Amino acid sequence: MALTTRRRALTTLGAALAGSVALPATQALAREHEHRPRPLWRAHAHNDYEHPRPLLDALDHRFGSVEADIFLVGDQLLVAHDPEDLDPSRTLESLYLDPLAARVRANRGSVYRGHRGSLQLLVDIKTEGSSTYLELDRRLRRYRHLFTTFAHGRVLPGPVTAVVSGNRAARVPMEAQRVRRAFYDGRLADLGGPARSSFIPLISDNWTLHFTWRGVGTFPDAERRKLRDIVSTAHARGQKVRFWATPDLPGPARDALWGELVAADVDFLNTDDLAGLESFLDAYRRA
Repeated sequence: MALTTRRRALTTLGAALAGSVALPATQALAREHEHRPRPLWRAHAHNDYEHPRPLLDALDHRFGSVEADIFLVGDQLLVAHDPEDLDPSRTLESLYLDPLAARVRANRGSVYRGHRGSLQLLVDIKTEGSSTYLELDRRLRRYRHLFTTFAHGRVLPGPVTAVVSGNRAARVPMEAQRVRRAFYDGRLADLGGPARSSFIPLISDNWTLHFTWRGVGTFPDAERRKLRDIVSTAHARGQKVRFWATPDLPGPARDALWGELVAADVDFLNTDDLAGLESFLDAYRRA
């Protein structure tokens, strides 16, 4: 009887000690997650590959979307803004696909550890659309667990979502696929059209073609209403909104326009200034 009592006491003491050790560790993990900076999902790195460390600089600034222009050269997909800048070592795989796959493995299934949102990889096709897309599709299939996938009428979320922009001829082979690992970047002309968000999840367009305001003076009421109507229409259909060609020089005009975009719930803010947009969105969230 004494031995049984002693065993019970030791078991109780062991459980108490285990709890005293585990609780601080659990609290430490919770604190680590709490203080880990949140991704800035609406931050889009325009021409991301022109930064000193493509992709990595944008991720260091917590961006939720990055843009890579691609050229089909032989059977390679090279990343550059202009043909004269093409470099055989700067492939889509080396700059984006391989680093993203490694990061997702290291972060247990996500681009940002502890955050399950999907990073948008906007791929802007600069060469003939159909042939370039088909080569892109072959490359994406090698990373099948990395990308959000459309399969037989269903969207299966992944840690990275590839969206194809640029040469519009890519639309034809994309629409014919029953299984694909990329989606199509629509224009305002596609807003309210027959294509579903499972094909066109993103509506992008040139700000200067639809709005006169550049951030100086008062935003005209009619243009503010137009902006909010665009966003509400897109969101009702499960689509996101992005504008390019917005002011990008630091100063009050850029901040004013970015403020209106955020207030209207535009999903992506376009910039070449990674630190500038990071600071703006952090300040906006704290305000």
